[in-house]
Amino acid sequence: MIDSAPALAVRALVVRSLGRADYLATWQAMREFTARRGPDTPDELWIVEHPPVFTLGQAGRREHVLDAGDIPLIATDRGGQVTYHGPGQVVVYTLLDLRRLGIFVKELVFRIESSVIQVLDSYGIAGRRVKGAPGIYVPWSAPDSRRSTDDDFAGLAKIAAIGIKITRGCSYHGVAFNVAMDLAPFDRIDPCGYAGLATVDLRKIGVSTTWADAAERLSERLAAHFSR
Repeated sequence: MIDSAPALAVRALVVRSLGRADYLATWQAMREFTARRGPDTPDELWIVEHPPVFTLGQAGRREHVLDAGDIPLIATDRGGQVTYHGPGQVVVYTLLDLRRLGIFVKELVFRIESSVIQVLDSYGIAGRRVKGAPGIYVPWSAPDSRRSTDDDFAGLAKIAAIGIKITRGCSYHGVAFNVAMDLAPFDRIDPCGYAGLATVDLRKIGVSTTWADAAERLSERLAAHFSR
């Protein structure tokens, strides 16, 4: 799958577009890439769209999965709790040598979040962080049926989730950015472990764009933040 994907060199970074790809196969490919990479292996970004799947982080608690139903639930090795991937969501996996970049995981997450905020700004939307809850949030008045009891999320909804795995100083997994998708599956989980947390996409907040355009903007911003 990976060897046949088109590649675009961006300074010391390679950006690959994988199209629609199975989650398990992509996860396995990320692990294999990370296991065999050496000190001179170029960093890569993999852009992908997954069929419907719930994924549970390494320390994830299954009680946050309220009703998986017919959607597969996969326990993974990334950080974080439970999230949903599906058509209409841009997923970018960040396969980076953090030691070579001279950064640690906190800075990695900060740069990924900054990239999403910059993409949202290009669409005229103000994205923001919530302390202690990685990801990006946007202003949103959620209905009472889907409203977090945590005051940190008051008036906000999540539009991008982040989950990372670090091994031998290298990262994989990455960021999921909601563009124009069926958001109903998020009601079947506590997104990222927060009961009642509202989740939105660009379409729901009034931005009309394509998956391809959002993917290009996000990969360009990530490449700018992680190219040496």
